[in-house]
Amino acid sequence: MSDDTPGNDIWTSIRSDRPATPFASGCASRVVLDHVTSKWGVLVLASLAERPRRWGELHRHVEGISEKMLAQTLRALESDGFVLRDSHGTVPPRVDYSLTALGEELAELLIPLVRWVGENVGRTGVVLGAAS
Repeated sequence: MSDDTPGNDIWTSIRSDRPATPFASGCASRVVLDHVTSKWGVLVLASLAERPRRWGELHRHVEGISEKMLAQTLRALESDGFVLRDSHGTVPPRVDYSLTALGEELAELLIPLVRWVGENVGRTGVVLGAAS
């Protein structure tokens, strides 16, 4: 599966022809990578890939996430341009969250990973039913 030919490293294109490279210590792409690959970031993005959701629905769907962590995750993903926050200005307040076009593009890559993990967790050393 791997080719040891010099210059044939699968990461060469990431390192050499992109303005951002996660391999550089000060690269901003590491911040984005941290946001989208965190446990809660992945789950929020996957949930919103199904359909837009209101705050409470999202909180119930992503079981185990605290309100504080949901707020932080949504703020980060919105700031990165992956999530759209639509406040309707009503009483009581109504806020809908959905993916932007960039978020949908990212979700297309993340959903297969989430699916693979769900299908293969039993093959790992993780005890089924155990959560951290």
